[in-house]
Amino acid sequence: MTKIDLTVYPDRLERTVKRARERNIIIPTFEQMLDPSKVPANIKEELKGIGLWDLHPRNLFRITWHNEPKPHGGLFGGLNYMEFPESLTGTPARIIALEGKWFPTGAHKVGAAFGCLVPRLVTGQFDPTQQKAVWPSTGNYCRGGAYDSALLACESIAILPEEMSQERFDWLASIAGEVIKTPGSESNVKEIFDKCWELRATGEDLMIFNQFDEFGNHLWHYYLTGKAIERMFNEIAGPKDSYWGVASATGSAGTIAAGDYLKKVFPGSHVVASEAVQCPTLLYNGFGAHRIEGIGDKHVPWIHNARNTDTVVAIDDNAVVNLARLFNEPEGHAHLVKSGVPEEIVEKLDLLGFSGISNVLSAIKAAKYYELSENDVIVTMLTDSMELYKSRLHEMQQEMGDYSEKQAAVDDARWLKGIETDHLEDLTYMGQKRIHNLKYYTWVEQQGKTYEEIQAQWYDPNYWTELQEQVPEIDEKIVEFNERVGLL
Repeated sequence: MTKIDLTVYPDRLERTVKRARERNIIIPTFEQMLDPSKVPANIKEELKGIGLWDLHPRNLFRITWHNEPKPHGGLFGGLNYMEFPESLTGTPARIIALEGKWFPTGAHKVGAAFGCLVPRLVTGQFDPTQQKAVWPSTGNYCRGGAYDSALLACESIAILPEEMSQERFDWLASIAGEVIKTPGSESNVKEIFDKCWELRATGEDLMIFNQFDEFGNHLWHYYLTGKAIERMFNEIAGPKDSYWGVASATGSAGTIAAGDYLKKVFPGSHVVASEAVQCPTLLYNGFGAHRIEGIGDKHVPWIHNARNTDTVVAIDDNAVVNLARLFNEPEGHAHLVKSGVPEEIVEKLDLLGFSGISNVLSAIKAAKYYELSENDVIVTMLTDSMELYKSRLHEMQQEMGDYSEKQAAVDDARWLKGIETDHLEDLTYMGQKRIHNLKYYTWVEQQGKTYEEIQAQWYDPNYWTELQEQVPEIDEKIVEFNERVGLL
């Protein structure tokens, strides 16, 4: 029931193949994104002259966790990740994060968008010569979708809340065909859905790629982020270390799907879902507005596998905002170095955007609650970097004045070392089911999903696994498409 539809539409596919041939488009397989050593040598040679964010179709091959960490001409190497020492986190647990900055657009959501668009493109379900791709999002996903659309010669419409950071709008203005601002902030997701219904009613030939119910989002992270974490653990684990689990903001429930894969590889491992205290939907069935850009709220995404969620934590958005200054202001850096944090770690803290800070705090909170030791490894993701929030730092400086070392010490003590285990639920079976049942109000009552399918998500043991086994079939379609295009 969840399987991604791979029905081929021959007439549309023929037009799409012609467009790809005209625009010099070659599409990578999931396997090549997982293991870039399988990327053809001539494509690697081309990439040496292409910038990481350039609007060039070969950058489709840079949708991987294995990019060299450089803005221009990089090829592929090991995984990009950083480990946070106890001197920073206040816990002996090994907290390690994959770095999202080194994707095109500076955020890993470009991969999720690929996972949604490409299966429809290579089957002819989406026709770039006649249709527009609509990307509803609270930020990075619509950026990734607009970017992927540009690389794949598709017209795009990006939808996001009007209160998101200015960097997002400035960049989208040059990439997306159209940018639509919806009312509110990060947690105003329903307004995005409402705009999608308005667009459907216009009769324009559109295809809406809603990250909150698109299973390509789940599948890309299940396969690629999950396997990247497995590989990373095998690289860093000592003889006494054990993989404990993954912590991630729920957002659209794409990234957290990596936990589904990791539970198969490491039975008994944990999945920690996080959200903002100011909008505690999973934790307290609550609502509100918050400032942790990139995590979404006030509903449970359709693609969230609640049966695999073990813990829910909520992070105060005041912690994220204040730590953004601690991690990026000169006086914050000086304080951290003086307090014993290695300088090489301090210099890399700009790799944490707002959601990355929240993810690391979620891992710290879980590590404290479960009393993890120096042999327990908990993994998280840095979705993007502070490069996408520089305007926010400027706004905070304007509002609160210059940042002092005294304020840095306060923020470190209160929001980082002082983080407690409040606003946390260790989920029972019924706790998981409560979260799952919340989907009903958004998806069945408002968005046209069926009662039968929401029941199947919970009770059918094959519901998620049939989807997760589709990667080889999708890769076959991509290979067939590339062969018809004839550029390899």
